[in-house]
Amino acid sequence: MKNIGPDASDMAERNFSTRVRARHEESYVSLRPMCQAENNRTDNMNTTILALDLGTTTGWALSGRDGSITSGSQSFKPQRFEGGGMRFLRFKRWLTDIKQCNDGIDQVVFEEVRRHVGVDAAHAYGGFMGQLTAWCEHHQIPYQGIPVGTIKKHATGKGNASKDEMVASVRARGNSPADDNEADAIALLYLAREIAAEGV
Repeated sequence: MKNIGPDASDMAERNFSTRVRARHEESYVSLRPMCQAENNRTDNMNTTILALDLGTTTGWALSGRDGSITSGSQSFKPQRFEGGGMRFLRFKRWLTDIKQCNDGIDQVVFEEVRRHVGVDAAHAYGGFMGQLTAWCEHHQIPYQGIPVGTIKKHATGKGNASKDEMVASVRARGNSPADDNEADAIALLYLAREIAAEGV
């Protein structure tokens, strides 16, 4: 049996995702705006870090090799005529788009949630986290979950900070998050950069 290397596997995945997008064009959101988004430049890091606030509306923040920060939020809300697993396929394709658009990702960090307000939210989070960690393993990208309280305390000084307080703390650092999901991802990214700089 002929072995399929990583490149062939990625190509097969891309071909499959292309067919999926053709069938669900309305539900697929292109990553091009993210690639062209205005950057908030900071110090040079030489490392690409992707921070994620996982959920149906996933907040994301990316630190480029030049130290720039790009951020936003992406909806993976289930569409009316698609199966329950389609949003996870769209999420996986979205991750691959980010990787290709930025010539690789060196590290992924995500908000680690221990308690959820409902069963549906818990199931969705588990699905996104499972897809994320499997995707990272496939592409050999280090990943780490950081507890919500740790992120909030780093950003505001309080481990139980409200959504509004998190948004305010991120805006105070010169960012303009569109919602609390994006704000959480940016706050997580700042923490991850500090941890990386300390060599922890």
